[in-house]
Amino acid sequence: MAKIFIVDDSRIIRKVLTAALTGAGHEIIGEASNGEEALTALESITPDLVTLDITMPVMDGLETLANIRIKYPDLKVIMISAAGQKNKVMQALKLGALDFIRKPVEKDEMLDVINKHVV
Repeated sequence: MAKIFIVDDSRIIRKVLTAALTGAGHEIIGEASNGEEALTALESITPDLVTLDITMPVMDGLETLANIRIKYPDLKVIMISAAGQKNKVMQALKLGALDFIRKPVEKDEMLDVINKHVV
């Protein structure tokens, strides 16, 4: 299964994603609570896929995605967004995100989206 890196400022969301993804056989190889931490971590890990929250402190998901595209152009990124962020989701897709997952996260929907891109 896939090696996944989770980037979200909510510790609860990170725990929910970790539990669901590991339960489905994926490996969580790291977590970050903002884009700056994510970019630093990506210097030393090689995930198959990154889940990236859009709204975060320090560096948001869109800026993080733009930086990922420059340094790691082939890295698969799936955005996580709350309801009402349609414009930001569209921006993320234009920047190269493969897909998006809506908050609140529904386990089955999230696994469908992730598995579509890694299996």
